[in-house]
Amino acid sequence: MIGIKSDLGNIRNLNEDYAEFYEDKEYKIFVLADGMGGHNAGEVASKTASKALIKYIRDNVNLIDSKKLLNDAVKHANLEVYNLSHCSDIYSGMGTTLVACLITREKILISNVGDSACYGIKDKKIIKITKDHSLVQELLDCGSISKEQAIKHPQKNVITRAIGTEVNVEVDLFELRKGEFDFFLMCSDGLSNDVNLEQIVSFEVEEKELQNICERLVESAKFNGGRDNITVMLFGGEV
Repeated sequence: MIGIKSDLGNIRNLNEDYAEFYEDKEYKIFVLADGMGGHNAGEVASKTASKALIKYIRDNVNLIDSKKLLNDAVKHANLEVYNLSHCSDIYSGMGTTLVACLITREKILISNVGDSACYGIKDKKIIKITKDHSLVQELLDCGSISKEQAIKHPQKNVITRAIGTEVNVEVDLFELRKGEFDFFLMCSDGLSNDVNLEQIVSFEVEEKELQNICERLVESAKFNGGRDNITVMLFGGEV
């Protein structure tokens, strides 16, 4: 079971977020991307990257170790977007964030580039697994600002790493134990900027409620401003 919801939000007239998943008897893939605002064809970049990643994994799943497979898939997606951006002026400069999860029978792997994020949920706790590639995160890491200041920082949407803007990309990869978390939430910053995700653990998170929870989270983000596109995926960690 999976819950998935994407919304324009209250201000934008184009949804540059994209989310997709693929399920097989032996593995599952989940991917979410947020086309870079202010750049050409952000909606093309997010869809291109997501589909390229899933296709690469499906084509190579029996040929490469799963950890290398996910890393290579993200780099392949990066090249697909980068090459497309150089094919036409209408795509010039486009880019996207990306967060992906590959679940096999043995392990759970998560990768990210940019500030779309993945959280793990277990025992009424939600923990952020990924780390944002953003200016605000760098300022937090060096102690220049506090967490409270980060929430309202005027440059909170400035990212320092993206898919498709350079020919090479550095990929963060996280390997988790099976059972370490019961559920995983992936989202664009349109959700995390407007919703305190701690509220999700106040819900009864179970498979039959995943879609309902996603819809409630999106509505909360819109109620709190909805200044950006909003996308969320919620899923379990078993094949």
